[in-house]
Amino acid sequence: MPKLVKDGAIVDNEWTLMAKPEGEAAEAEVPAGQIIVPLSAWLAQKDKLSARDDIGVWIDTDETADQLGEDAQRFPLVAVHFPAFADGRAFTNARMLRERFGFTGELRAVGYFLAEQACYLRRCGVNAFDFGADREQHLQATVDALQDFTEYYQASVDEPLPLFRRRAS
Repeated sequence: MPKLVKDGAIVDNEWTLMAKPEGEAAEAEVPAGQIIVPLSAWLAQKDKLSARDDIGVWIDTDETADQLGEDAQRFPLVAVHFPAFADGRAFTNARMLRERFGFTGELRAVGYFLAEQACYLRRCGVNAFDFGADREQHLQATVDALQDFTEYYQASVDEPLPLFRRRAS
């Protein structure tokens, strides 16, 4: 079974990431089981897929968390996609999901990000890291990278109070 890092530990990946449909998203076949569907497929098939509790959604970089909005709260898992490690739009989507839309489930980074970015992704609310089966050699480095920093000055999703406020209390 493929592996990923979730909440700082290497665990089995029980979810399957569905590729973006080549044709019309409304006609894409969503298989049974724990599937992370593209946002375009969710939006096109929302009425049909709403009855399922084994669906997650992934947001690509040409999409925004605003398009999912309050619907995010209905999912056990939302993923943000990195087409390249230098593309930071997924950081913004992750933070918006947590802060603006109140998403409390698993927030997963998928695609081509670096293990060294894990600490910063966690600051934006990401708690799971899926490199894909062909890049699982990065899992332990990701667990290690989550310990890169023990204290932060700025407030963020994972620590809402800045350091000066934490010291004063």
